[in-house]
Amino acid sequence: MQFERSIRSSRRPTVLDLPIAQLLLLLAAGVALPAAITAFWLRLGVVNEPQFRSSVLGSVIAIVIGFALIRRMTAYPGTGAFGMLLPAFGTVFGALTAVLLGMRINYSGIFLSISFVSTLIGAFTVFLIRERSSRAHFNVVPHGATPLLYEIREVDWTTMERPELPDKPNEAIVADLRYDHDSEWERMLAEAAIRGHPVYHTKQVWESLTGRVAIEHMSENSFGSLLPNLAYRRVKRLGDVVGAFILLPLLLIPMIIIGLLIRLDSKGPVFFVQQRMGYRGYVFPMFKFRTMRPREALSCDIAARTDAITQSDDVRITKIGRFLRRARLDELPQILNVLRGEMSFIGPRPEAVALSRWYEDEIPFYRYRHIVRPGITGWAQVKQGHVAELSDIDQKLSYDFYYIKNFSLWLDTLIVLKTGPTMLSGFGSK
Repeated sequence: MQFERSIRSSRRPTVLDLPIAQLLLLLAAGVALPAAITAFWLRLGVVNEPQFRSSVLGSVIAIVIGFALIRRMTAYPGTGAFGMLLPAFGTVFGALTAVLLGMRINYSGIFLSISFVSTLIGAFTVFLIRERSSRAHFNVVPHGATPLLYEIREVDWTTMERPELPDKPNEAIVADLRYDHDSEWERMLAEAAIRGHPVYHTKQVWESLTGRVAIEHMSENSFGSLLPNLAYRRVKRLGDVVGAFILLPLLLIPMIIIGLLIRLDSKGPVFFVQQRMGYRGYVFPMFKFRTMRPREALSCDIAARTDAITQSDDVRITKIGRFLRRARLDELPQILNVLRGEMSFIGPRPEAVALSRWYEDEIPFYRYRHIVRPGITGWAQVKQGHVAELSDIDQKLSYDFYYIKNFSLWLDTLIVLKTGPTMLSGFGSK
């Protein structure tokens, strides 16, 4: 995440850019203020001394962990602090309450509730002031594939008119390093690096700001040398199995209720089973709750591809199916695919076999996305949503390759935190 830290350092510095200043303000809002308010109940005997102490200590730990989590998650492109406040602090304070209950530690629910709300308000205020007071700024060498940068509006771009160093020290420069620059521009870039100006390749900047891996040529596979973290892949598989065994009993009753609603809503089976292309290119049967009216199997490749793509306001979708798709509840049976080792909770979405083979014919390196297990949710799903047009596949693939390139626990954690709001908002559903 070195480049992401450089993006933050490219902003005009303010006091709120200092992590310690941000953390101290959050502790003041989430601990000092609730402590002052709760002191009134402490005198009245509503809250006793042990409850007060354990609650203060728990809030400090929760705020520190939540703040660290937000800083780590916002290092990924397109992940603003505002969207992470509720998922991050909600998860941490929820886990804190569960630990206190599980260990039978006496605590004050009043204090923790006030602390949670005041922490959210304080964090929102801190990041709002910080974002309004500064924006990232880059100087752009106007040659090669730099025009695509100007599509990114969250950053201030300054086009360099002459091969001269920026006036301010340490200002970053972006250039297409594959372009055959004139000798004057090349000397300037070399001098800039010597003088301490960060010099970045256009493709690297675009990738880090958009969360996508740029695909320059349809016939070029620039990812063959990239292998996902093998050690994490094993740990991830263990986590998938443990998580599936924990969740399956908890979701059994809701899944039975959903099955009954499907049967009452329309004729046909409860489950929809479709052959999907999976890990290492092996075909597997993927389970979903049926959300459409049953249709006949199609033998024609073109008809099968068309049938496999769900369009916006597709007339085949049932009434209960529309709700299930919007809330992503139709994906719940895929926990069985996770237990069988065919899927993970997080990864690129598996495509129907007809679609996958079509994409492979059109995009020679498409099969590379099968190097990791497909997932119930993924980076493309929380960033782009459902794709129904071939023109969108290139963008979806660039998100999938970004996930593979940055395959890690932190990115998976970010996807989990963003999946909840995605389900609640219905973002990208069809």
